[in-house]
Amino acid sequence: MAYEISEIKKIGIGLVGFGILFSFLGVILFFDRGLLALGNIFFLTGVGLLLGWQSMWQLFTKKANIKGSVPFFLGLFLLFVRWPVAGIILELYGSFVLFSGYGPPIQAFLYQIPIIGWILQYPFQLFGLRRKRA
Repeated sequence: MAYEISEIKKIGIGLVGFGILFSFLGVILFFDRGLLALGNIFFLTGVGLLLGWQSMWQLFTKKANIKGSVPFFLGLFLLFVRWPVAGIILELYGSFVLFSGYGPPIQAFLYQIPIIGWILQYPFQLFGLRRKRA
């Protein structure tokens, strides 16, 4: 195999997945603080395991990324002081700004997964939304 993922990175991927799942469930269940807090803890731990703790620290403290770090951690703080709606909105904005640079590598990785890659490359054929030829 050309590229193998270490066990630590597999655990990190799982934790990020659980973090997203718990955060989603927390929003669906009327902004349940416990689920949202667990989602944040799992997500941050997973990112730390994926990138490495030093790289994660540099990601959040780099001067260019301060525009995303401040809203993310302010949203985390608001979540813990019982303002979950405002906290989630700030966290989503901060996450989008922080991780928007990772879009092309994530897309390239997803294209390599057998079924998911086919769905992403040919979305219109999957749902029968083909263009009509003139």
